[in-house]
Amino acid sequence: MTELSPIPSYALFGETTGFPDVLHCERIKDRAPDHAWHIAPHRHAQLAQVLYILSGGGTANIDGDRFALTQGSVVFIPPRMVHSFDFAPNTQGMVQSFPIAILHSIGPVNAEVAQALTKPTVGRAAGPLIALMTQLETVAAQTGAPFRAQIAVGLGHAVLASIAAWGATRNRSNDAPRDDRLSRLDQLIADPDSAGWTAKDFASTLGISTGHLSRLCRAAKGLSATAYIEARHVEEACRMLAFTRLSVAEVGYRLGFADPSYFSRRFRTVQGVTPSQYRQQFVT
Repeated sequence: MTELSPIPSYALFGETTGFPDVLHCERIKDRAPDHAWHIAPHRHAQLAQVLYILSGGGTANIDGDRFALTQGSVVFIPPRMVHSFDFAPNTQGMVQSFPIAILHSIGPVNAEVAQALTKPTVGRAAGPLIALMTQLETVAAQTGAPFRAQIAVGLGHAVLASIAAWGATRNRSNDAPRDDRLSRLDQLIADPDSAGWTAKDFASTLGISTGHLSRLCRAAKGLSATAYIEARHVEEACRMLAFTRLSVAEVGYRLGFADPSYFSRRFRTVQGVTPSQYRQQFVT
């Protein structure tokens, strides 16, 4: 039996060589067209990224949460967080990548800044952040200029501190606190030992009723507990189909679907295609 392959971890998407500079700036058009404007799920263990959409748009999926992107959208992705993108063709924008050493060297040391930079942020940022990103892009392109690296790192700190302030403000004013029990539910769903569990089983383990669990799921995602659990299973199925050679039946079995036909039907209901059709897009 083929073992489950991990989500790819890159320095930069699609590259296995070391990080090329003190930080890295590129445009969406530099990489996305080569992948039909679809950036498959992956993670960066040692860097954070900031994207800014100048024109066009698409969708971002960050750690299982889906976000619409339009002109003016800014996306911050912390290290180690699984993410993917589907861009509209000819989308224009910046992508700036910051090694984890830059995140850890923002001074003066502040726990609030560090905490803010562990959370993804998506939305429309104010002009000063965009101005800093534009200035950083200009400096990064000046290869060989005196003190280029030092100026770039300083601007990188300014960009990240601005992201932290923006994210902290958004989290305080707009975001309801995520219930710890929902985070625990996600952990339980990801545990292979829970394959085949019902909503009642998960609720019992969390020490709450099935109805209470559904209320938590509806408040967070607008889904019943059963639908939320199924959506998480299908999300994991997508990863297995894309990055392993497990058969469709084996993928379903690992996620608690004893009947391959039922698994295929449920997958198609959520994704709009069968598991085999979904896998085909990753076959080269």
